[in-house]
Order: sequence, then C-alpha cells, then structure tokens
Amino acid sequence: MFKNIKEMINYCDKEEVEIIDLKVIDMRGKWHRLSITSQKLSSDLMIKGIGFDGSSYGFLTVDKSDMVMIPDITTCYIDSSKVHKTIVVIANIYVIDGNKLRRFEDDPRYIAEKAETYMIDKDIADTCLLGPEFEFFVLDHVSYKNTNQHMEVKLDSAQANWNSSDDSYKNIGFTVPHHGGYHLDSPFDASYEFRTEVAIEAEKINIPIKYHHSENGGPGQVEIEVNFSGIKDMGDRTMKLKNLLNLTAFKLRKSVTFMPKPFVDECGNGMHVHIQLKKNNEYIMYDEKGYSGLSKLAHYAIGGILKHAKAISAIANPSTNSYKRLVPGFEAPVTIGYATANRSAVIRIPGYTITADEKRFELRSPDATANPYLAYSAIMMAAFDGILNKIDPVKAGYGPYDINLFDLSEKEQAKLDSLPTSLYEASNELEKDYKFLLAGGVFTENIIKNHIKRIREDFLKVNKMPHPIEFEMYYSL
Repeated sequence: MFKNIKEMINYCDKEEVEIIDLKVIDMRGKWHRLSITSQKLSSDLMIKGIGFDGSSYGFLTVDKSDMVMIPDITTCYIDSSKVHKTIVVIANIYVIDGNKLRRFEDDPRYIAEKAETYMIDKDIADTCLLGPEFEFFVLDHVSYKNTNQHMEVKLDSAQANWNSSDDSYKNIGFTVPHHGGYHLDSPFDASYEFRTEVAIEAEKINIPIKYHHSENGGPGQVEIEVNFSGIKDMGDRTMKLKNLLNLTAFKLRKSVTFMPKPFVDECGNGMHVHIQLKKNNEYIMYDEKGYSGLSKLAHYAIGGILKHAKAISAIANPSTNSYKRLVPGFEAPVTIGYATANRSAVIRIPGYTITADEKRFELRSPDATANPYLAYSAIMMAAFDGILNKIDPVKAGYGPYDINLFDLSEKEQAKLDSLPTSLYEASNELEKDYKFLLAGGVFTENIIKNHIKRIREDFLKVNKMPHPIEFEMYYSL
C-alpha cells in the first residue's frame, strides 16, 4: 500500500486514519495485535520499533524475552470491519544486539524471506509461485468443555443432514446429504453469501481470489482458492484471509474452523499447495516429453518433497487433529508417492494442466493448522534439496502410481511408504531429518528443537485425556 513511512503518515493525515494495528505472528501461526493511534505514527517507528515480550509468543525464554516489532509498510491495508478507521500492517520481529536491532532469525516471516533468497542464490529459480486451496467448515454453533469430569463438544450447521427431522421450528428441508456438498448450488449452499462477501473484501486487500465453492463435507465444508504468489507473500495472504474469514463470520454470527477433522465421518480440511517455478520469466516445470508434461527439474522437486515428506508433516500438519484427517478413504493422501490426477497420492499432478504456464504439481497433505510461513518454507526447502541433489522420484521408488491407492490390498499397501500416523511420530521424523531445512541458514536448529518440543507437548496433553468413546468401549469391561 505504501513504499515508505512518509507515504503512510501523509495518507493517515489526509484520510483521517485513527488506528494502526500491528500484527505479529507467533510460533503456532496465530496473529497477535498491538494498536497505536495515528498520532503516534512517526519515522522513528521504523528505527526504534515497539518492544514486546517474545516469550509470550513462544519464541524466547523469559530471561531473554525482549523483542521489537517494526512494521513492513508494504503490507498495509484498511480493515473495513473496524468502527474507527484502521490500517493493518504486518510487522517483522527484531532482537536487540548490543546497541543495534537485527532481524530475529526465527521470525517465521523472515524464514520465508530466507527461503526465497536461498532459491535465488542457488540459481534454482527466481520466482516461486504457491497456490494453496483452503478448506474449512462454516458452522452455526460450536461449544466444548474439558474438565476432570466433563468432556463434551457439540457442532451444528443449519444445512447438515441431521437437521432434516428437526420440527422445533418451521423447517423447510434444505439440508445437505452426508458427503453430498461438492459444488452445491443455492439454496443448499448455505454459506454462499458469506463466502462471496469474504471474496470481495479479500480482493480489496490484495488477496486475488481464484474461486470459492461448497465442498464435500455436508455440514458446511467449503473451499476458497487464491491466486499464486511467493513464499512470504503467500504467508501474508494466508494470515490475512484467515483473519478476514473469522472477522466476517463473527459479524454474521457464524463460526469458521480449519481443524483438519472436526467430523469423524466427513471429509477433512486440507490445504493442498500447488507449486510452480519460474526463471528468467519462463515457466521451468514444463516438458512436453516428460511424464505428465513435467520437466526433470519438476521431478527432482517432487523427489525432494517425497523424500522429506515425513519430516515436513511435523511442520505442515502440526496438530494432533491433523492425523485424524490423514487416514485412508476420505480423499486425504497417506501414501508417499506421486501420480497424475490421483487424489490418493501425497503429490498429484493436475490432469487439466496442459500448457507451460499451467503446468504444476500439488502437495495434498498439508492443512491450515500450520504456521503458513514455516509450512511453505519447509515444503520448498525440500523441493530445493531435491533439485540440487537430483532426487529422481522414480528411482527412489515413489511412483508414479496411476492407480487408486485406497483400492490396494493390505499386503500391497504395506509395501508402500506412508506418512506418520500421529503427531508424535511426525516429531520423531523431523528430529531424524531436518538438515535440509538448515541449508543457507533458512531454518535454525533452535526453531526446529522448539517446534519439536511444542508439538510433543501437544501430543502428550491430548494423549493423556480420556476420550468419550473410550467410555463406550471400555467402561463396563
């Protein structure tokens, strides 16, 4: 929105902006906010920044927790949901080094920057383009309680099939069958107006929307896909879109969840990531003679991602709930392999991409509980490792699998390599395989160890909790 702080100050004076919201991401991938009045906006802000407690963001220990946020002026946008005219700006994290400030090396946004720099320095490509598909549920009710003697969750959606028999009000019967939501039209698609409002507002804040539609999950599952962009910029767009979705849902008294598996017998929420690379303004992943029209470089990128797929899952699928989605039978990939137009493989090459500017592949395993900057960076560092080391996915035994992998017998499936089945298993895989992330100083051992520690704590917290279904299964034995 602005090129420098002076432009921002002049705009705020002219347009009578009242509040500046600085957004900073934490380790988990959640935005935190610090707000200042426009009167406090000055050139000094870009030099001195604003201090905050980094330990509360999950970055540093309490004894070394002083950090500084400095806004990235290029990320500014107007938040139309606020009563008082507000500009949102994403901030970078700095640490105090003697009498100077320097970028905090474990700031997720900085890691994304370093990944893009590494790609250029290694002459792999000069542009990385990512296109995530965001799947989520739009619900009308959510309540939950977890105490020592009460464990409960209740979800509801007006369009869900279980409401077809509700006669406590004037029910007009427009409910969606189990697994029956894909591309439904109104009036069955109950969240259409909500999504349309989000899409229009997203375009206003520089998030170009490719399309949106109803998804398979009957009780309100939907998808929004955004146009391609770089690693850091797509991280920004992801955070902005999730924030916009939550704000709009709150206004309309609806609830949005990106939980990978909120319903046991419905399809889960993924964040499929489409990947393209360009160099010298040319698309470099196309080869008419290559398998499915992909170049050798593209195949090497696939090889790298599949080689490190288990480790990546600890970053791209960082919740215990993630592994309730990654099970056979619900379009979620579990087999570490690739193929054309095959949704049962971890990597799918869309069959409808036939020209150089369209040719790409799609990583289907990630979900949106991930910190987007870390997830996109980890995925691409694995791809870069594959390109630099010429990891051939065919020779490595990753396919191509041009069959429905879910239809294989248990014996045949046992021969295939699979993604981790739990968050703890994923943490072990990352602990064994993270050196590719350290290349070029993109990730640090510190952030990887902290991440492993945190997700193991999450696993152990959930694992020790009795589950209601355990009472059904074991209470009276």
